[in-house]
Amino acid sequence: MLNSLRKKAVAVAISASPCLHGAIFLASTFASGAALADISDTIKPFVAATYSYDDNLMRLPDVVPGFSGPRSDTSKMLQAGFLFNRPIGRQILTGQAKWSKVSFNRFSQFDYDGKDYLADLEWHIANHLEGHVGASYSQSLTPFNDFQSTLRNLRTERQEYLNGAWRFHPSWRVRGGLSRNRYSYDLPSQAFSNWTEDATEFGVDYLAPSNSRIGLQLRHLNGNYPNRNAFDTSIYGNGYTQDEIKANVYWELSGITQMEFLGGWVRHRNSLLSGHDASGTNGRLSVYWKPLGKVNFTGVVWREFGSVDNSLVTSSLNTGASVGTTWAATSKVSVDAQLRQERRDFSAVSGLVLPGDGRDTTRTASLGATYAPHPKVQLGVRLFHERRDGVAIVDSGGYRAKGISFNGSVQF
Repeated sequence: MLNSLRKKAVAVAISASPCLHGAIFLASTFASGAALADISDTIKPFVAATYSYDDNLMRLPDVVPGFSGPRSDTSKMLQAGFLFNRPIGRQILTGQAKWSKVSFNRFSQFDYDGKDYLADLEWHIANHLEGHVGASYSQSLTPFNDFQSTLRNLRTERQEYLNGAWRFHPSWRVRGGLSRNRYSYDLPSQAFSNWTEDATEFGVDYLAPSNSRIGLQLRHLNGNYPNRNAFDTSIYGNGYTQDEIKANVYWELSGITQMEFLGGWVRHRNSLLSGHDASGTNGRLSVYWKPLGKVNFTGVVWREFGSVDNSLVTSSLNTGASVGTTWAATSKVSVDAQLRQERRDFSAVSGLVLPGDGRDTTRTASLGATYAPHPKVQLGVRLFHERRDGVAIVDSGGYRAKGISFNGSVQF
């Protein structure tokens, strides 16, 4: 598998040569000392390009042929946008706007224009009140992992949030927040999965002098699927509520090791169908370890309820683990790698009688390298391998995929 991927990488690199040559030319221009000055202290424009190869773009099982011949494809993505950071007295306004144009070589019906907007205001009142208010918008192609179609299906994500914290004592803080998340799909056959989720959160934290914290967090979620008709609602329901009580801990175990934990008890209830209710422990534990100055390790384990981009099953109970590492090989070269495994249990949340054990498991591995000839220029390459095993509940069931991408970016 690695040998075949190396050969394909060479072929992709040759076919992507115009894009790479342009990135290399920009890199050499910056590295030679030209165009070093910032355009603005507040606004930072950037451009980026990515050329990718995927040997199973639509995540089809091995026994299923491609919809129109080979299953592999290459794609090009061009991006332009800007970052901004503007202090306004004690307040700080940050964000970005980014526009993308993505084109596929074989599956040209999936070509699309992406949009990403984000704005966040960090606010401060007096000496002990602070928080954030902001919004984001993103439009991109829906991943094929859980939903296959020969028609283009764009997914739009919107989020608005407001949160704040009051440090009423040097060692104690109370905090709260409101947020709304909305997902919508432009393909009529998946409008069934459009959903809105409102969240309310309250917490209290003890702040240790060492920068560690121990707290308790209460959270309530209210989700609904507005496009489900009476028949769909009778089978799947049209919404849910979720109540959480969790410990919220960040602890500096030493100068090189930190631990973060958010976990406790969760109750997930279907708005109409009580037989689809679920409850139990949920949580996420992350450990950060930096044994050497140039090497970082991150390990994560989790057990959480999650959403699924599918018209039959829209939620699952996910358990998994990942480990990643980053190595700053030189002042200009960094290497990163990650291994990840996740098992999804669809029966636990949907309440449906599903084939087999109603589960699937996805394993992914990735390896990347980044070269920065100048602080404003980055060139990178990334390889990945992904495998899923399980019953065909969400279209694909089991599949295998691997690929490689080349990217370059310049900030002005």
